[in-house]
Amino acid sequence: MKIVVLDGFTLNPGDLTWEGFEKLGNLTVYDRTKDEEIVNRAYDCEMVLINKTPLNMETLKKLPKLKYIGVLATGYNVVDVVAAKELGVCVTNIPSYGTSSVAQFVFALLLEICHNVGEHNEAVHKEDWTNSKDFCFWNYPLIELAGKTMGIIGMGSIGKATATIAQAFGMSILAYNPSKDESLKSDSFKYVELDQLFAESDVVNLHCPLFEKTKGMINKETINKMKDGVIIINTSRGPLIVDNDLADALNSGKVAGAGVDVMSTEPPEMDNPLMLAKNCFITPHIAWAPKESRERLMDIAVDNLVKFINKTPTNVVK
Repeated sequence: MKIVVLDGFTLNPGDLTWEGFEKLGNLTVYDRTKDEEIVNRAYDCEMVLINKTPLNMETLKKLPKLKYIGVLATGYNVVDVVAAKELGVCVTNIPSYGTSSVAQFVFALLLEICHNVGEHNEAVHKEDWTNSKDFCFWNYPLIELAGKTMGIIGMGSIGKATATIAQAFGMSILAYNPSKDESLKSDSFKYVELDQLFAESDVVNLHCPLFEKTKGMINKETINKMKDGVIIINTSRGPLIVDNDLADALNSGKVAGAGVDVMSTEPPEMDNPLMLAKNCFITPHIAWAPKESRERLMDIAVDNLVKFINKTPTNVVK
């Protein structure tokens, strides 16, 4: 059985092992694969593993031996799952591997916005504190989270973990999700509709998948429904936000700050309006990437393939 990994570098830049897959078949790993290289590299393979390499209908039809696509991520929009199903190809993904890492990173972004730790550290090293007339100073407003309200759009495992951390900070939660886990309700947690979430939240936090109905959900109209001085955090998918609209809101002060670990195009172009927007903190899609998280991803990916081979597939994308 031939197995190929078309873009393995982000999952395993050298600190993990592919041993689990090597035990299952003849494995070839490519760090990266250009679109025009996909068919040549995957042509003889029954099993293809990808992260962000696109597999559309045209490409899938050119892979006659393909039986299985393992997406090395939770999001699977890079695969034409309808075409795969028509061709009898099983597609699996990796749910829940990065729950703790992503929830933790939400607060790395949020606390940076609240305290500007990096900028204050830089100021100290430039001797601003040494030369201060007072025992302390701050260059930016400092924000306390206790008593604030966090609106969470999407209450999957990451949304739930984020809510737990936010409550530990003394925040109240307004949650929006198509289905409701009634056990989460408490004095500091309630489900609401989106308009109420936008209107009452001090922090709006995105944890929803990217579908046509969610694409561009943070836009001029929805931002205008929010409080003046709201903070927006996105560790989910870049296209959930209309970049120009968020940049305008940041530059006008309507939005006090934004923390985004994802962009509408990745890597982003330098002319993306968020790159120059005020108080916009951008990180390069790393919320998922601590080694512990990537080890879990690798283990689940191997287990997905083992179960497919044993005719008991799991984590199958519907």
